[in-house]
Amino acid sequence: MDVARHDRDGAGEMDPRVSGVPVQQVVKAAHDELRQLMRQRAEIMKRIGTVKQTISGLANLFGDDVLGEDLLELIDRKPNGRQPGFTKACRIVLMEARGPLGAREVCQELARRAPDVLLRHKDPMASVTTVLNRLVDYGEARSLTNDRGRRVWEWVSESDPGSEALPTQVTA
Repeated sequence: MDVARHDRDGAGEMDPRVSGVPVQQVVKAAHDELRQLMRQRAEIMKRIGTVKQTISGLANLFGDDVLGEDLLELIDRKPNGRQPGFTKACRIVLMEARGPLGAREVCQELARRAPDVLLRHKDPMASVTTVLNRLVDYGEARSLTNDRGRRVWEWVSESDPGSEALPTQVTA
């Protein structure tokens, strides 16, 4: 048994301390792979965003009944007799918006569409801001600064210019 190719448990994993491979090389390789996977995830999330927007637009034009129940569920529009979850409701508002929205605008739209979902939150603005930031972390949304210096969020889709970029300034 080659000691450089097996760890102490004999499970076949390479132990850099035994193999002579500097730990920094292993860390760099893992870091490079993680960055590549994160880029791939961002691209996939943009494609998902584009497809969800397209399907949602078609449902708005022709009615939800043209979509099957599975598809309605995938785009977060399946009626289930209860209010949608808070994150799901914020996601739908952002996905269907014509441009970037501030947290206050998302709250106003939620109050119009699903007022009960806001009643469960002591500070709806803080809750909306938290969810919008989480959607940015998930790669589903992007945070920007509008022409008044206020933070706004928009749904990420493939057709968005510079969608991999860090927050930029937009006019809204």
